Amino acid sequence: MTDPLAPHRDRDPDEVVPVFFLSDSTGISAETMGNALLIQFPDVSFERTLIPFISTVEMAREVVAQLDEAMDGPVAPLVFSTAAVDEVREELMRTRAPIIDFFGLHLSRVEEQLKARGLREARRLHGVGDVRRYNNRMAAIEFAIEHDDGLSPRGLDRADVVLLAPSRCGKTPTAMYLALQHGLFVANYPLVDEDLETTDLPDPVRGLADRCFGLTTTVARLSRVRHERRPDSRYASEEQCRYELRRATAMYETHHLPTVDTSAASVEEIAAVVIQTLARQRRSSGARLQSGHDLRRGRTTRP
Repeated sequence: MTDPLAPHRDRDPDEVVPVFFLSDSTGISAETMGNALLIQFPDVSFERTLIPFISTVEMAREVVAQLDEAMDGPVAPLVFSTAAVDEVREELMRTRAPIIDFFGLHLSRVEEQLKARGLREARRLHGVGDVRRYNNRMAAIEFAIEHDDGLSPRGLDRADVVLLAPSRCGKTPTAMYLALQHGLFVANYPLVDEDLETTDLPDPVRGLADRCFGLTTTVARLSRVRHERRPDSRYASEEQCRYELRRATAMYETHHLPTVDTSAASVEEIAAVVIQTLARQRRSSGARLQSGHDLRRGRTTRP
């Protein structure tokens, strides 16, 4: 039997596929869903272009002209759209370029299931939109900044999550992502030599073990990252990195803290593991988040 995918194996490895993400809002959803599909093709090179806030038919016509021009290029483009407004969507569909219309593909099925018609408006999921949710996220970001690298012990009891790790293991980007995307109050605490002399939790977080999450990495990666910050220092030496990671792991194990290896994980993956693990723990213990946020349900295994 002939393999229908066989022709694609002859693709020029230097060929770059133009990809457009279209939206009448921020375009974040189009990018997220589109990239979730593109990542399945690691051997194909893409040139990505985001075109957000296509709010009028006139703007949509300009985009159609841009897409049609790309169709005349050496490689046909791929287009992902989450435009919600009917008039804008209909105009965008006039392009000669192939469009994967996430909104059109799924909204009609949701309407059928709910037996109700959706607004079909650009509600800007990632904009201010829901004022309460937006304000919660801004408060979470302020909390993460105030409690970055153990800067302030004040109000630590309000934390939903406390990230523990030696320096440069990914605490800050993970904390900021959890705050911005999920509105979680996250503190991060750096484990320094004084903390690592014992397996006891550091004093500021000693009463927060049920909210603590340990981050770790490989010696080689930690040393490499630290060398970029302080070249040829004791801080960046493999010996020091090995010591800190070994002692941190001993602390995590003593207190049965969930951990994740950040060496080969994206911040999105790390955040997902944190959310799923702590949600599972709180469901089993019946505990509630201090700030009233809901960690999303999920299942994961302790590394």
